[in-house]
Amino acid sequence: MNVPIPRHDSLVFVDLETTGANFVNDRIIEIGLVEVDGDDVREWSRLVDPEGPISPFIARLTGIDAAMLESAPTFAQLAPEILEKLRGRLFVAHNARFDYGFLKHEFGRVGIDFHATRLCTVKLSRALFPGHRRHNLDTLIGRFGIAVDGRHRALADARALWELWRRWHALLPAETIRAAVERIAGRPELPPRLDAARFDDLPETPGAYAVFGQDGAPLAVKRASNLRRQVFAHFSLDRRDSALARGAWRIEWREAAGELGARLRELELARTPHRPPEDLCSWQLVRHGEGDFRPALVFARDVDFARAEDLFGLYRAPKEAIQVLRKLAEAHRLCLRLTGLEESRAGEPCAAYGRGLCRGACVGKETVSLHSARLMTALARHRIRPWPHPGPIALIERDEFGMREDAHVIDEWAYLGTASDEAALDALFEIASAREDSGIPRFDPDIYRIVGKCLRDGRLETLTPAQRASGQRPFSSAREKGFAGGADTG
Repeated sequence: MNVPIPRHDSLVFVDLETTGANFVNDRIIEIGLVEVDGDDVREWSRLVDPEGPISPFIARLTGIDAAMLESAPTFAQLAPEILEKLRGRLFVAHNARFDYGFLKHEFGRVGIDFHATRLCTVKLSRALFPGHRRHNLDTLIGRFGIAVDGRHRALADARALWELWRRWHALLPAETIRAAVERIAGRPELPPRLDAARFDDLPETPGAYAVFGQDGAPLAVKRASNLRRQVFAHFSLDRRDSALARGAWRIEWREAAGELGARLRELELARTPHRPPEDLCSWQLVRHGEGDFRPALVFARDVDFARAEDLFGLYRAPKEAIQVLRKLAEAHRLCLRLTGLEESRAGEPCAAYGRGLCRGACVGKETVSLHSARLMTALARHRIRPWPHPGPIALIERDEFGMREDAHVIDEWAYLGTASDEAALDALFEIASAREDSGIPRFDPDIYRIVGKCLRDGRLETLTPAQRASGQRPFSSAREKGFAGGADTG
């Protein structure tokens, strides 16, 4: 059963105009509200000083320019009034994540922890009219014949949402709409020991979460493509008696822009602070003579795995490394003595030769150079790629709407942190330049696997400190590329 949400006759339709789409770095320039309490409907709108520049693109889109904002109040000045108008009402917006995210960040800047139950009318439109493909605001305005005076101004768009709400109620039974709203905006009943109000802010974004028991120990650490849906699923009617739901006393989550960020957040939650396994080891090919190469077990504590050449495989202990090499030797009929898996005198056959599992390099029937070539072939797919950059890089990950941009800073296959603004990114690059004193491990096997795959795919933009110094900015593209305001998503 879902926890009841605020009454459907106590609503506030919200629309914002902003300097861009990234709610961490951009700011609100206009707020429009339509407050509905039964038959009492009130409108409220204010321009807001963003305390920074407004781009020509946004000025053209909204009709709001810098001159209009010169005498406008700041958000901090308006915050108490806005909070009073939003308090206790169902927060309704088109692409509610956009408007709610901006308001939450703005309130956070002035020290207010803002929470509200929110309803996204994009999702509501999809639920009520599944036969239609497009649900952005312009499409819905046209589909339902709504006249809008001043599109891309906050109050005009908030009015359009209120009118859309009324048109839907004229077309469909109220109970149909109520049930759809409950499915979208509601949440399952949570155990009383969990702070239920906090869970209203669970975002519908990628990320990771950890469920902790009464003793503070983690019961589960998972990543999700949709945090809200996956966390709430643990407490749904058919799963609330599971060990995880019964044992949960605290849940932490961390948002991300995409899959890479979710995996990094999962690692952060699973192991803090992180240190690589003490016995992390690998096989390194060592030249014993002309054309004679043999594997030697080396440890990360002695060898810089991020820069070393001819490393093959990552193993958490020597026993695991030996087991893998033994299987390779058997599969490729390699000599146990020349691979170091058996001690025997030169000229004597190894144990594998008598079983037909060695081609005879130990007794001279195969040349050492040919054996070395076959050994290299057997090890090839386990090769460890040295760090391919001269220093740290940031991998820039953006969500599908351009509302969030994360810069994941990696150096020598170690994760230094994620920045969501330029100052934080510069700070992480500074940490990278002083890593000798930072205590950060130089090689992390999990980061190697996760980020190595990401670099091979080539899907994410990379940024180096030199590129940053030359003026390249990772947090600027969402300000204009395809941005047309939160209400247009759908």
